[in-house]
Amino acid sequence: MTKRITSHFQGRLGLCSALVAAVFLAACSTDEPAYVERPVEELYNEAVDAVDEEEYEQAADLFLEVERQHPYSIWATKAQLMSAFSYYSNGDYVDAILAVDRFIQLHPGNRDIGYAYYLKALSYYEQITDIGRDQRNTEQALASLDEVVRRFPESGYAGDARLKLDLTRDHLAGKEMEVGRYYHQRENYLAAINRYKTVIENYQTTTHVPEALHRLSEAYSALGIEPEAQANAAVLGHNFPGSEWYVDSYELVEGKPVDRDGDGEPDPKEDSGGFFSRLWPF
Repeated sequence: MTKRITSHFQGRLGLCSALVAAVFLAACSTDEPAYVERPVEELYNEAVDAVDEEEYEQAADLFLEVERQHPYSIWATKAQLMSAFSYYSNGDYVDAILAVDRFIQLHPGNRDIGYAYYLKALSYYEQITDIGRDQRNTEQALASLDEVVRRFPESGYAGDARLKLDLTRDHLAGKEMEVGRYYHQRENYLAAINRYKTVIENYQTTTHVPEALHRLSEAYSALGIEPEAQANAAVLGHNFPGSEWYVDSYELVEGKPVDRDGDGEPDPKEDSGGFFSRLWPF
């Protein structure tokens, strides 16, 4: 009886060993293929082909493989920047910025360094959100675009960077105006005034300045500070005489409506006795 039990136990033990060995062999069979170094030209060209086919995720991986397998070749340096471009093209802006920062740190004197800074600025610019959300990326885009213009003013990237700078400033001014209107509607006029002043002082070339001047007139008038209301309205009239905000401010400060339909009533620009001529005699 004992002998039969022992034989049965040994048989089960042998079966378990066989199962373990089979599992081990199956696991080994699913491992990635052994590392094989490929010629740098072959790898790089395959990565470029992936870019041409808009397979950007695959392209980024291949460019990284170029650097991993051939770290001291000239192609490795090119691949670093191209991997950043691939990330950007794929919408992976955080990875693109990290890759660009690494390239800038390692190759500050590279002939393509201007493009690297431009690509970084674009990666922030593409992450700009609507004015109802946090504007941290907008501020970083502004700083990065400004850096492109300052560092490479004569480059082909500077012109586009200047255009995007204007759009970015306008976006940030829009955010300040939104917050200002929020305070204004809740009759927190001092907080609103601070926001409007920020627009006028920091974003003078944006499309939001006429409204900011008008809102200042409204806020000061609501606080009973008529001289400040009149002064801001006068600045608005002098600098933006054709603006609808100018007409609104005229009506607010003068306390009388303006003919907007052309039926012969005095226009504020022609009212020589109005407050604009009195406060801004030009």
